[in-house]
Amino acid sequence: MRPIFVRFLVSFMLCCAALAGMSPAEGTSARPAAVEIKGPKGALGQLPLQVMDDGASYVAAERLARLLRGSWAVKGKIGTLTVAKRSAQFSRDQSRLTLQGQSLALETAPRVTAKGWLIPADFLDKGLGRLVPGVSAARPAVASARPPVTRVDSGVAFEELRYRSYPSFTRVVVEAAAGLSYLTASGRSEIRVRLSGLNVSGVHLEEIGDGLVTEARLEAAGPDGVLNIALEGPAAEVKTASLRDPFRVVVDIYRAKASAGTGGPRANNGGGPPLKLIVLDAGHGGHDPGARGPTGVQEKHVVLDVTRRAARMIEDGLGIKVVLTRSTDVFVPLRERTNFANKQRADLFVSIHANAHPRSVSEGVETYFLSSEATDNEARQIAAIENEAVRLESPQSRQKTDLLKSILWDMAQSEFQQESSVLAETVQDSMTQSLRLTNRGVKQAGFYVLGGAAMPAILIEIGFLTNPKEEKKLSSAEHREAIARAIYASLAEYKRRYDQRVRTVQTRPVRSGAAR
Repeated sequence: MRPIFVRFLVSFMLCCAALAGMSPAEGTSARPAAVEIKGPKGALGQLPLQVMDDGASYVAAERLARLLRGSWAVKGKIGTLTVAKRSAQFSRDQSRLTLQGQSLALETAPRVTAKGWLIPADFLDKGLGRLVPGVSAARPAVASARPPVTRVDSGVAFEELRYRSYPSFTRVVVEAAAGLSYLTASGRSEIRVRLSGLNVSGVHLEEIGDGLVTEARLEAAGPDGVLNIALEGPAAEVKTASLRDPFRVVVDIYRAKASAGTGGPRANNGGGPPLKLIVLDAGHGGHDPGARGPTGVQEKHVVLDVTRRAARMIEDGLGIKVVLTRSTDVFVPLRERTNFANKQRADLFVSIHANAHPRSVSEGVETYFLSSEATDNEARQIAAIENEAVRLESPQSRQKTDLLKSILWDMAQSEFQQESSVLAETVQDSMTQSLRLTNRGVKQAGFYVLGGAAMPAILIEIGFLTNPKEEKKLSSAEHREAIARAIYASLAEYKRRYDQRVRTVQTRPVRSGAAR
């Protein structure tokens, strides 16, 4: 009876597929079996469509070339379609092609099979007429058992495409106005995520280039949105999840273990390799001046000068490489600062700012590390002032009142919170002792610039520009040099303590029967 049951089950599934208006090979809505290529003088012939496992339609490159009376040539990863003196170059790893010297985005990348190259069928709509003027593709209607479905623009509104680069993985996020369902197809050179019912207008592109992911591109594909993530090499693992508050689909692409950054104090147990790289971040810059003093001294100039001086001292005195998020008077979006540090595989991230307060008598130094809960109302207000820089970013940046919601979704900092606290305490104590300034203590708050840092991260407020006495000090080169030396001394003390902890862990005897 078993063979009979199997035949019955197969027949039942085929009937269901037919009733649903789909072929068994597609698993999607019915599509035309071929397109007709037309020229100025009439039809040139028909071109069969092939629907692959990713749900996208393709056409055979060589057959298209023959219909157009052109040629198809492959060299390495590049396939070139030439007609007369015009050409289109396709890459097997990229969904972008070069057509007459200009870039053109397709729904997906070409596929290479045993029978040859397959070109995404949307090239016929987007690029065929540009390659061969006067030639077009007509898709015949397909009979269906179901009435045609008309798309109603009541889908889910698209909010934002963003990413974060971490030492061991890259995270790409699509945020929407409501929950999304998704279908992920992973390949060696590209990850494709279809987002059901997502309304997307135009093409949204994030150029990543972190050694794992080249770019992330989101665009419409019929009633859905399609996220294409181009890879620089094969990923070790891909995880996709649909989350809420805010609604978003998160795609985590993991590096192979051999290529993942080792970094410095990654764990909270005190063990780890030596400190090798620190990222110093001079706050504000460009069209974002930051705080202003009574006589017009601007925070962006003060902190840049201090940061440059501290970087020179750290490299000369500690032998640690220092990289700056900005070395000139330019504006850097807040989220890109820790993103930059993550790409650099930094061991520490130190953001340097000058303070402001409605009471001009406020003075002293304070150091912060990231937390969703502020230490007190004043800490919360300081974070809100610094977070205002997000409103100076491009019009495409989100303008949400609750900035914490936008950073806590990827708050890798929670893993490094304890070590960030240790770093903040060390820096605060050392700076106030060497500068003999008022010690305002170590505090916690939701600083946007610290969100997503994959290493211990702190923010130092080196003084109050709104205090006339401190503004006068901060405007002098001598005091800036002293602050830079204090930052250097504080990081030297942190390194001394860190190295001591590392040695202690490395020389600690292993107990018999201990878990390994």
